[in-house]
Amino acid sequence: MKIVIAILCCCWCCLHADAQYYLRGEVKDKQGRLLPNVKIQLESKGSYVFYTGALGSFGIPVPKKEDSIILSLDGYEVLGLRVEASKYQIFVLQPLNTAASSRSGLMSFTKNLFSSYAVKTITNGAETYNALVENDFVHTKDAAETGLSLNINCASYSNIRRFLNMESTVPPDGVRIEEMLNYFDLNTIKQAPTNNTSFLCKTQVTSCPWNADNQLLFIQLLAPKLNLKAIPPAHLTFLIDVSGSMDKDNRLPLVQHAFKMLVKNLRAQDTVAIVTYGGYVGIALQPTGGAEKNKIVNVIDSLVASGDTPGSAAIQTAYSVAEKMYDAHANNRVILATDGDFNVGQTSDKELQNIVAAHKQSGIYLTCLGIGMGNYKDSKLEALATNGNGNFAYIDNLKEAERTLMTEFTKTMYAVANDAFLTVTFNKDLISAYRLIGFDNKKDDLSAGTATIEGGEIGSGHTVMAMFEITPATPSVNSSSNIATLQLRYKQPQAAIEQQQHFDVTQNFISLNEADSALRFATSIAMFGSLLKNSTYANNYNWDDVRNMAVSGLDANNVLEQEFVTLTNKAEKVYAGVTDKRKRNKLL
Repeated sequence: MKIVIAILCCCWCCLHADAQYYLRGEVKDKQGRLLPNVKIQLESKGSYVFYTGALGSFGIPVPKKEDSIILSLDGYEVLGLRVEASKYQIFVLQPLNTAASSRSGLMSFTKNLFSSYAVKTITNGAETYNALVENDFVHTKDAAETGLSLNINCASYSNIRRFLNMESTVPPDGVRIEEMLNYFDLNTIKQAPTNNTSFLCKTQVTSCPWNADNQLLFIQLLAPKLNLKAIPPAHLTFLIDVSGSMDKDNRLPLVQHAFKMLVKNLRAQDTVAIVTYGGYVGIALQPTGGAEKNKIVNVIDSLVASGDTPGSAAIQTAYSVAEKMYDAHANNRVILATDGDFNVGQTSDKELQNIVAAHKQSGIYLTCLGIGMGNYKDSKLEALATNGNGNFAYIDNLKEAERTLMTEFTKTMYAVANDAFLTVTFNKDLISAYRLIGFDNKKDDLSAGTATIEGGEIGSGHTVMAMFEITPATPSVNSSSNIATLQLRYKQPQAAIEQQQHFDVTQNFISLNEADSALRFATSIAMFGSLLKNSTYANNYNWDDVRNMAVSGLDANNVLEQEFVTLTNKAEKVYAGVTDKRKRNKLL
């Protein structure tokens, strides 16, 4: 026992040999509010990063009396100065008033691989979409490491369904394969997470149906699932667009039905406030307890559409209301429902991003619900969700509203991880090339030279899937070495310290026909999306192949999967005869 104590004392002394002083302090904004999750870098600590805690304070052992400190937080100016460790420090960060307050982040980034692109704006009638660049094959000898942002967004699939149900072609830049995969429950991980902090991971290598020389790598991550009996209170601010553009049956009435469904899930400890905007911004309902469902529903029923769309002022008002209800131990969230057609005040994507970015570190999440057609602004809502530490869905009918706000309420509204992203490092000896399917980047982010992955929000119990097409370096599939390693990084809600988990990817090859049926269905989704976006990698299969693959992996009891097969039939009719790329682009 004495030997163990001696060893522990030696370790403690080694760890703290250079820590002769203790730098303590707190960080506030100009209104005096304490700021959590402020990034702290010290000259004496090199590249090591610290963060302020949930109450905006910090304490860091340092080796010398004076040090240089740099403080940074999204939405605020960077502060750097010399400090004395013997004094308690109080720092005040000033908000940014320029476009720098929002941060563009990549969906995926390959280390040591650089390209340049021209900025391009994509419109489909009056609708707007971010121009995307499809991921290409990468040689591992040039760049073996790639990263991807993880989130629960699923707006792309329901938006695609809307176009096909109208017998219309789909805007290629509205096709985001990772969101299509997110839409379905394709979980092949049969056991539940063992605690409330760790993710589970499962990988599988299979054959590639469109290229016999290549293989498919599936990566699945299962998020921790909250105990339903211990879910914290929800303090929700409904931000509802009641402008004139919402005066259609598939807009404001659909929003009203959707929110009334959500109200059914409220408990007595939950709280709701309602902010509306249409001609002017108003607080239609002050914070009201979940037990008063009739009162909340009556306000929702009373809403009428008219006037302009002062979206920027409405967003600021909603956050102000949410801040008054804020509870560090609750789920604090603004839920925005709109067609995205902001036409009064600050209306550009960047200007609106600035507003939500300034609140990103406040602990208030943002969920964006897209509604309507014709003037739907997909690009704006996606940008708001990304910069607002939240998620993004598109509601095209009542069933989708029920799915988003009732069936998958905890996945949509309760985060278990923030700033989540995954780094994949391939073994150069076993994999010669790889292509990430989905997670395509915006052209303007790439042209700006952005090299930062904007991590996403993961909801309770959500399964995230990533797919790679890989080219083996040798014909052998029986190597005992790992073909890749995974590093998952994320923060728990209200926590400043980043969590990391590491996983190995073994060469466990089996034929796709023998793999879990969910993987065949996932493959059909990727093939479907590639055909819709006219991918250069979709030249070796057709709609029949997509449909056959989907049927081979179909869960006969899953209504959503059955609907997908129906959509493949509709897509084949819509795109019938459109085989030439120029012809298809002309139609779009």
